[in-house]
Amino acid sequence: MRARFFLAVLAMAIVVVSSNFLVQFPVQGMLGPVDLSQILTWGAFTYPVAFLVNDLTNRHFGPRSARMVVLVGFAIAVVWSAYVASPRIAIASGSAFLLAQLLDTSIFDGLRRSQWWRAPLISSLIGSVIDTILFFGVAFSATFGFVDQLFGSPDGSLGFAVPFLSVGGEVPLWVSLAAGDFIVKMLVALVLLVPYGALRRMISDRAVGQAA
Repeated sequence: MRARFFLAVLAMAIVVVSSNFLVQFPVQGMLGPVDLSQILTWGAFTYPVAFLVNDLTNRHFGPRSARMVVLVGFAIAVVWSAYVASPRIAIASGSAFLLAQLLDTSIFDGLRRSQWWRAPLISSLIGSVIDTILFFGVAFSATFGFVDQLFGSPDGSLGFAVPFLSVGGEVPLWVSLAAGDFIVKMLVALVLLVPYGALRRMISDRAVGQAA
């Protein structure tokens, strides 16, 4: 039992630290008329796995233990993110991660007895909305540029104007990146229903009836 809990914490920390590092790198290339570097970062492909880890932990151990995994994973991730990324990204990631994952835990637990795909999909959808807005707003909006100044870091704001999703009217780059990342996160969340469906057959649902 302890080994499985440790693996859940470790998996959560690895996913978040990796995502915080990869979110600094836009995807390079063109998709037709769309410049991917203006709408997408590599972190969008890894972060949705955090919801998978959370939901499987919730299913196996229950919401109380899932919240513990979120809190421990959050603490580890913020510390390491300050090294692999920047203090500003660590703060943005930590606040967005904590709120989104705790919300995911509650929504998943409330829907766990409905159709098997509803709980992970809906909780990931709502959690991703909160996470994307809060993370990109704090990490890259010019409004929070003072955070970099406090830590003596280069200004990481991405406030210069680009076409929205590379094809629409002009918006700050972080807004376009947030929209593009959210779209990819939802696509990845749909794909992750496949491993979730397979793993739920292997991982017992021990949390039925456990108090939140």
